[in-house]
Amino acid sequence: MKAGRDYVGVGVGAMVFDNRGRIFLARRGPGARNEAGTWEFPGGEVKFGELMADAIRREFAEEYGMFIEPVRLLGVFDHLLPEEGQHWVSVAFVSRYDGGGSEIREPSKCSEIGWFDLNELPQPLSQISGANLEFYRTQLSAG
Repeated sequence: MKAGRDYVGVGVGAMVFDNRGRIFLARRGPGARNEAGTWEFPGGEVKFGELMADAIRREFAEEYGMFIEPVRLLGVFDHLLPEEGQHWVSVAFVSRYDGGGSEIREPSKCSEIGWFDLNELPQPLSQISGANLEFYRTQLSAG
């Protein structure tokens, strides 16, 4: 049984900002679970018994060697990918970069990374990252 395919999966992601206001994105590689080739605010699956904030810290440490700190909950989003036969509930955080490297540690899942100005993001964004960005711009950036 696989999360997201055989039952609704729970994922977690983060919009991570550095001290210059840039945001971290990763390009999904050919071995990514879905939406290969798109840019995303990284994340991953929440493990049984794991707190969501701990899951996003773990994912960034494992995949990029980065330390991040969730600052606030961005929101909870439906992440439906019928063409890929997947259904996820995605919890997203706004987080700050707290150090460590930024390197690709899982090259089959990620082909490129970088820090970008929020108004000059690479395209295309993954479906869920586009939804996260739209929510951030309309709901949080003004407040």
